[in-house]
Amino acid sequence: MSEPPAESDGRPGRISRVRRRMKHLFRIARWEASAVAVAGTPQDANVYRVGVDPGSPYYDPVASDPSLSVREPESDALADGDVEVLITQGIVQAYDTPKGRTAAAAVKSAVRRYNERLMQAEADAGNEAAAFPVSVELRYVSRGGIGIDAGSGDGSDGGGSGGDNSGGTPDGSGGSDATTTPGAAPGTPATVDGSDGGNGGVGGIPSIGGEALFGSSEGRPSDIQPPFPFVSLVLAFAFVVPMNFVIQAYASSILGERTNRRGELTLIAPVSPATIVAGKTLPYFAVMMGVATITALALGGGGIAIAAVVPIALLFLSAAFVGGMLARSHKELTFVLVSVSVGITSYVFVPAVFTNVTPIAAISPLTMVVRELEGAAVTAPVFLFSTVPMLIASAVLFGLGGGLYREEDLFAQKPIPGKVVDALAGPIRGAKSVAGLTILLLPFVVLAELLAVAVLFVLPLSVSLPVLLAFVAIIEEIGKSIHVFAGFERARFDRRLRSAVVVGAASGAGFFIAEKVVVLVQVVGLDTLDVGEVLQASAGTGLGGTSPIVGIALVSAPLVLHVVTAGISAIGASRSRRAYLFALLGAVVVHTLYNLTVVTLVR
Repeated sequence: MSEPPAESDGRPGRISRVRRRMKHLFRIARWEASAVAVAGTPQDANVYRVGVDPGSPYYDPVASDPSLSVREPESDALADGDVEVLITQGIVQAYDTPKGRTAAAAVKSAVRRYNERLMQAEADAGNEAAAFPVSVELRYVSRGGIGIDAGSGDGSDGGGSGGDNSGGTPDGSGGSDATTTPGAAPGTPATVDGSDGGNGGVGGIPSIGGEALFGSSEGRPSDIQPPFPFVSLVLAFAFVVPMNFVIQAYASSILGERTNRRGELTLIAPVSPATIVAGKTLPYFAVMMGVATITALALGGGGIAIAAVVPIALLFLSAAFVGGMLARSHKELTFVLVSVSVGITSYVFVPAVFTNVTPIAAISPLTMVVRELEGAAVTAPVFLFSTVPMLIASAVLFGLGGGLYREEDLFAQKPIPGKVVDALAGPIRGAKSVAGLTILLLPFVVLAELLAVAVLFVLPLSVSLPVLLAFVAIIEEIGKSIHVFAGFERARFDRRLRSAVVVGAASGAGFFIAEKVVVLVQVVGLDTLDVGEVLQASAGTGLGGTSPIVGIALVSAPLVLHVVTAGISAIGASRSRRAYLFALLGAVVVHTLYNLTVVTLVR
């Protein structure tokens, strides 16, 4: 008699499920990498379907364009949605929709390129005049007797050796402002070493406080070091620029799955959307980190530099993923990717410029790279402060974009604002989920506020203070209310006043709880800056210099503020889109006045 099987605690089943998911993930990643590696296949291949007869003069231009797919020109093909453009009897027809207009523009561009290739072929065959009968020649001539030929240098054109109208000497040796070294021959330029008193500066750059702006350049070539902004600029190009090329391919692949309906194959597979997204993202993340690792090692960096690049790569990929899910065409996708590249590059580069100047630089992971390359110590709290907000923001973006990975959104030609509303409303199920989503959106609020501090800290406090307080109010009120508006727009709540008040209170309370993360700014010393102190005061932290009663009041006052202002916005959102915008403006005004009052009391 066989021994009875032992009772299972479920662990083998869970392990097997994890193994299956990992197997599916790597299989999708392998498919994605193979698709990208196929040579000669553009990312926008066969995006638009065009019905055209082989005997039409438009057939060859359409067939030669990789973004256009030739279909049979059936009379009802356009009405049935089988094609975006129909060409019959030399007439081009397209529906008056965003995709239809874009497809018609693509056909027009294809015809123009085809005609240009034909004319160029005529010119190459020796018939230049027939192909291009009109030619234009531009010649730049002098104006008012002032010569522009800088090559002669003899001053004979009346403009002196510099070619300008500053007035040269009759012999062309230079203007009256020429400086000579005592005892040197006439016309010999003075030696510039930054120590010449009046204008002292390296290469003629004005000095500040008696010292050249960029310091002295004396010594051996190996001893001359570039100023730290230049180092940060080089690092930004070395680490960030390659990522921009990777996200182009990544977002184009996501868009191709939607426009070419390739995503139907993955939707019907027994795989979760999270596994699909992770599998499609893995090859691009691997390429990013491979390039970053090679760059870091080549510059003398190590594990810290490589680890600091991880959140930057993930933020680029998550933002590109959302952009690929929102855009309806390559034109819209280009706009989204440019915005993403400018925004993220600004965030990681601007603070890193001030690596050796101010603690504000710690908000950028690129600063951790600079510090390791310079041999400076990088503590764990500072590293976490620099990287964790971007990691959380990346996870939230992947989650919001993954919520759109379903048939009703993946293949729908909705405007970008409509899809953003769908993404924000997806996880909302009630007041508790509103509070949770508010907490998840806080990293974006923190990133935006820290970037504002990085930009404004160099300005006088009288200028930066009102701007910072207004910006804080705007970004926080949007962060507390945008998903509430999405919930009302997608009928997650009824539009009664009571529901609006409850939802607004939940969002405000969630933001109050999450806002205490602002205390982390003390870890890196931002409270030593005026703008950092202002940011803490508006959040009810960093009030050690006040009396206990005032301190308790200011710590609890933000809860009341966030509940009230979020309630104002929620009431507007429950009415209409226009009412929401006016209510949001009112909440921003209330928040700004509160910030001004608190800062006045603290300072």
